[in-house]
Amino acid sequence: MTNRTESVQGARIFGFPLQGFSLFQSLLLAFASAFLTFFATTCIAIFTLLAWNVVGGHAVSYVDTYLYVGFPAGVLVLVVALPTFLVLWVKAKAGN
Repeated sequence: MTNRTESVQGARIFGFPLQGFSLFQSLLLAFASAFLTFFATTCIAIFTLLAWNVVGGHAVSYVDTYLYVGFPAGVLVLVVALPTFLVLWVKAKAGN
């Protein structure tokens, strides 16, 4: 058996290469990361507000978690992720 060594090119995050994405994959990754962020931050905010209401005897509406936590966090991640993944896609197209 021969032992082949593969050269690792390009940047990697957690072992995943950051090059070679198609336009669809770039858009999908950007929107999926924003979607995940929206739901994760909303979930954390709901449980935090639940504890705040139970422990402190407050009556804050849980709808505020969507409006003031989940939505801004999701939009912020989308604003950062879209240009990032689109630049990676343009770099991949320019390199070919």
